[in-house]
Order: sequence, then C-alpha cells, then structure tokens
Amino acid sequence: MNILAIESSCDETSASVLVNGHIRSNVIATQLIHEQYGGVVPELASRAHQQHILPVVERALADANLSKKALSAVAFTRGPGLLGSLLVGASFAKALALGLNIPLIEVNHMQAHVLAHFIENPKPAFPFLCLTVSGGHTQIVRVDGPLNMTVIGQTMDDAVGEAFDKSAKLLGLPYPGGPLVDKYAKAGNPLAFRFPMSEMPNLDFSFSGIKTAILYFLRDRTKANPGFIEENMADICASIQHTLVQMLLTKLKRAARETGIREIAIAGGVSANSGLRTALTQLGESLGWKVYIPRFEYCTDNAAMIAIAAQFKYEQGDFTAQTVSPMPRMEL
Repeated sequence: MNILAIESSCDETSASVLVNGHIRSNVIATQLIHEQYGGVVPELASRAHQQHILPVVERALADANLSKKALSAVAFTRGPGLLGSLLVGASFAKALALGLNIPLIEVNHMQAHVLAHFIENPKPAFPFLCLTVSGGHTQIVRVDGPLNMTVIGQTMDDAVGEAFDKSAKLLGLPYPGGPLVDKYAKAGNPLAFRFPMSEMPNLDFSFSGIKTAILYFLRDRTKANPGFIEENMADICASIQHTLVQMLLTKLKRAARETGIREIAIAGGVSANSGLRTALTQLGESLGWKVYIPRFEYCTDNAAMIAIAAQFKYEQGDFTAQTVSPMPRMEL
C-alpha cells in the first residue's frame, strides 16, 4: 500500500508518502506572503499552492524513494477549507490518479487531524475523546473508530485559534499571532488579569465574548497608560492564554465525566500551544486520564495526517469518483 497524500486546505502546501502504514515523507511549504496582510488572503493562497504543489510532491516522492508508478492511490483534502486552495490540491490529485489509473481518496481535514494520533505510538484506544482546536474549528469529538466520529460539542461562533490571533492583533503582534502569545505567556503571570469566561449550554463553546472583553480591557488600560501593553505584554499574554485554555479544559472535563471516557487526545493547530499541552497533561494526571498529544509537526496542517486517514479508507475500499469537487464547509 503506497499512498501519496496532498493537503492544501489553507496556506500550507503539503505532500506525504505512506508505505505499508508508515509515513516515509512529509513535506510542507509555508506561505510567508500573508504576514504583511495580517491574515491569509485566499487568492494569494491559491496562487502560492499552484507554485508549490509540483515541487512539494516531487520532494515527497524523492524523500520516500518511491516513483509515481509505484503508487497505489492518491489522497487529497476535500474540505473544509478555502475553496481556491482546496481546488488546487483536488485538481492535482484527480489528474495524477487519472493519469496513473489508480484510486482516488477524499479526506475530511478535521477527521485527519484526529487520526494524526495514529501516525506514531502511543496510539489512543477506542473510544476516545479528541479536543480538536484550530483557527477555524473548536470541537469535542467522540471517536468510536477510525471512520466513526461524532461531534458532541463545538463553538457556536468563533474558533479558539481565531481568539488567539485576534488577541495578538489587538496587542500589536504580527501575524500569525497565536504562537507569539504562547511565547510571551511563558514569562508572564497567568493570574495577573482576569477575563470573563462565557457560559454555554451542554458541551458547546463561545469565544466571541472574550474577544470583546479583551478589546475593551486593552482600550481602557491604554487610555489610562499609553505604555500599558508594552509594559505588561508577558502578563497580558499569560492571562489571555490561561483563560482560553481553561475554557477548553472545563468543557473537556465535563465531556469525559458525562461519557465515562478516560482516553483523551488533542489535535489541530492550537494543540501546538505549550500552555494547553502542559495544562492538559497536568489535568490528565490528576484525573487518571490517558492523554495523547501529537508531535508539533503533526498538529499543524500537514499531509501525513491525510495519508493516515486515507490508509483507513483504502483498507475499506472507500474510493472517490473523478467527478468529486471540493467542499469548503465539509462537516465531520
């Protein structure tokens, strides 16, 4: 089983080769052009994917020491994501599979984030709960099998990754700001400032309120002291990060209690946040959970997670027709 996987849902072009269940290569091309605009510009992202996709695929095959003719299938991200970006990856994958006369496999991006836990050991046992957190999604997913997942909680408005990036922008930090908030937070006091945590029913989240609270907090403090942000950057970042992490873990703890599941995982770009990783590890130790956290390179968007998801679909003969088209709002 030799699978070439392509990921192009947002602003990273990635290709990975899986050989008999093992990832042999995982190449990622990051788009730096968006930094000057303070966020991902969809049209620029799709153009950059067109420039990167062929070199990235060729590099992935070379790193895996595999020729195109040895491929068993081609997998790609169908959604969710930016339409223009998804089109580049889908079109390339369809053309390559058609030219080689091999099966085509579509993969749900969020499902792949969850299945990134099966790239390396240790691997969670079914059923497990996965907190999936990124710039576009915040979900608690019950995973009963590789292709059997149920969303039991999700954000009703903004994603937690967006809350991190918006906070960074308010602090005057460059894009992408989430990792910079994490960096400054390491030197700050997480209890220096308090922000209200919104209350949502059941296992759902809401992050629009805390973004507004941070906006008003910074406006009022800088009005009284123009140098407030610069003088208190570490403490502000630590306090924001602490609040967002606690909002996530409060719901995750409730989900574990209600389902009785003690196998707990996190996935998605925000799972690379050191504050979240540390807090989850400590919470797991106190509650007797088995906690699973992927390596950093498998947290952010990458094709290795697409490849591992495609492996499960390949084993079940779940292939896709050439008439397939991207789904920007594809649900789990």
